[in-house]
Amino acid sequence: MKKIIVVFTLLLMISCNSQGKRPLVGVTEYQQKLNANYKDASISPLKKRDLKKFKGLDFFPVDSTFIVTAKLIRTANAPTFEMATTTDRKPLYKEFGKLNFKLKGKDIQLTIYQSQDDLRDEKYKDYLFLPFTDNTSADQSYGGGRYMDVMLTDIKKDDTIELNFNNTYNPYCAYNDKYSCPLTPRKNHIDLEVTAGIKDFKK
Repeated sequence: MKKIIVVFTLLLMISCNSQGKRPLVGVTEYQQKLNANYKDASISPLKKRDLKKFKGLDFFPVDSTFIVTAKLIRTANAPTFEMATTTDRKPLYKEFGKLNFKLKGKDIQLTIYQSQDDLRDEKYKDYLFLPFTDNTSADQSYGGGRYMDVMLTDIKKDDTIELNFNNTYNPYCAYNDKYSCPLTPRKNHIDLEVTAGIKDFKK
């Protein structure tokens, strides 16, 4: 009888703990992971006052029409250049190539970049950087544009790559002006409303 009581008590404790643990906020795994990172005080870009009341980032509804296949045209012998940022910092980048795709019936071309600083970091050496603005910028989304990470390993043998605009994020400057963030080049403007991915942060 005592064994039964002990087992029942343990099960009750486990049940209470699992019920008390709040689930991660977000519709997709990407959103949940991003929210978890922003909730973690040790790595979050949020200011202390914003972190205290943080419940989750705002996203547009997930929309499969904003998942496209792009053709990559690699840029040969691209020079290293200093990318403009929100501060005096000038990180080194190279143009990796041009991405050509159709979005909502429009022909779009975006330039994708490779950070030369990240090449020295084992964790980020396979990352490519895709910043863009669109017709929601400075309205529903952050005025400085949004970012998308693309992995070298995601590029297929025929130089095509899937771009998922649902999986975008804001520069840290959208949350805290102490950060230095690359400015989106003007040529990377999409002349339509990209109503997918991260929205502007309401402080």
